[in-house]
Amino acid sequence: MRKAGRSAIETRTIEHIPINERHGTSRQMFTIWFGTGLTLVTMTAGFTATTLYGLAWWMAALALLIGVLVGGIVLSLHAAQGPQTGIPQMLQTRAQFGSYGSLLVIVIVVFSFVGFFASNLVLGGQAIAAISPINSTTGILTIGVIATIAAAFGYKMIHRLAGLMSIFAGIALLLTVIWALGVNAVPAGTWSGGVFTVIGFMGTVSLAALWMISCAPFVSDYTRYMPKDTGVRSAFWATYAGSSLGAFLPMALGALLGSALAGADVVSGLSAVTGGISVAVIIIFSVSLVTQSAVLVYCGALSTIAVGQTLFSRWTPGAGARIVVSVVIFGVSVMLALAGQAEFLTNFTNFMLILLCVLTPWTAINLIDYYVIRHGEYDLAAIFEQDGGRYGRFNRPAIIAYLIGIAVQIPLLGTPMYTGPVAAAIGGIDISWVVGLIVTCPLYLILMRRSGPRKGAPAASNAGSSEPAAFASEQS
Repeated sequence: MRKAGRSAIETRTIEHIPINERHGTSRQMFTIWFGTGLTLVTMTAGFTATTLYGLAWWMAALALLIGVLVGGIVLSLHAAQGPQTGIPQMLQTRAQFGSYGSLLVIVIVVFSFVGFFASNLVLGGQAIAAISPINSTTGILTIGVIATIAAAFGYKMIHRLAGLMSIFAGIALLLTVIWALGVNAVPAGTWSGGVFTVIGFMGTVSLAALWMISCAPFVSDYTRYMPKDTGVRSAFWATYAGSSLGAFLPMALGALLGSALAGADVVSGLSAVTGGISVAVIIIFSVSLVTQSAVLVYCGALSTIAVGQTLFSRWTPGAGARIVVSVVIFGVSVMLALAGQAEFLTNFTNFMLILLCVLTPWTAINLIDYYVIRHGEYDLAAIFEQDGGRYGRFNRPAIIAYLIGIAVQIPLLGTPMYTGPVAAAIGGIDISWVVGLIVTCPLYLILMRRSGPRKGAPAASNAGSSEPAAFASEQS
């Protein structure tokens, strides 16, 4: 395999990152999540709590906090996998599902990246249209093009942008709160409006938890260059702090906008409460939206390449392949954004809650496999083999647990688009993701233990996270 050069454009894609190319500190794990979390689309999740679900602001903030803190645990447990394995998050799925079985999950994840990118484009287009004579369609294209260019430069560029946005978007968030409360003053009914409903509260908790869990499929993509001796605890806490603060603060602000300005959207609400500095604030949050979009395009490209490399094992994708795939993702996302912008809030909420149903079982399987079954030890060379090596083409226990994990959630779904019979019987409360975690974790563990050692698999202590010499030499 080729060595990574000194080009400004990242040359590596899904291959293993050799030890001698590792760099960075746990501080970067904080900024990648904090800086990319302070965006308009994150505010939309909070905005939904007080508009679509009709909660009072303090109830919405409490529900959002619970969801973020719980979902953040799941998200942050994935953080240590990147430094240990040196490969992208979804490529690791081959070790749990088998080389071909992993495609079941990876393809779904690619669609999720496209859906999130489309959501970002809609809000970015609205933001640009709100502060300039440019229409929303042109704004969508502008945000998309800049984000795709940033993704083309790759890992280091995205980390640098996230670091900058941690500062500038953090300041913009603080100024927004000061202006909304101390300068322009929100309407008197902001704090007394809304009602408590169990459906709304649990729906908001689920939405916030999903926001965190939905990021799990690309956590390792942004830690795989970290030194292997990056501690599990430091990786967890840096990621947990950055992701939790980067999600809850803008969500709480979004809930405030929805409570203060019923009938508005996030962009117009933000403009109203920051009168006098609204242009500067919206520009900063739009740039932060570009950074978050670059994250999605980059990870979507890596996951798509993982699919291609599984089907065509002799293909050695480089930077050119990643750029071409990024452009394709941009094109598909733009079409979705243009088609769905009229019903954005409803489409966004449905998309998020349905996504929770299919991602929850995957994250349960991945974490149980990594921390309980394999103890972080994987045969990296086998992961890159088309037949899956010791992991095989299909791992039946993982596939069965995954499908059952989805199936048990369907009757419990309580979304605006679909309410299952069990959810309907308990008043429309959505607890599907909780049950999905509770069922999938022990089920996968039991099925794996009953299946016994995989044929030809050595003891875990001899597995390849310790980088077999031949593999490390080949990769470097």
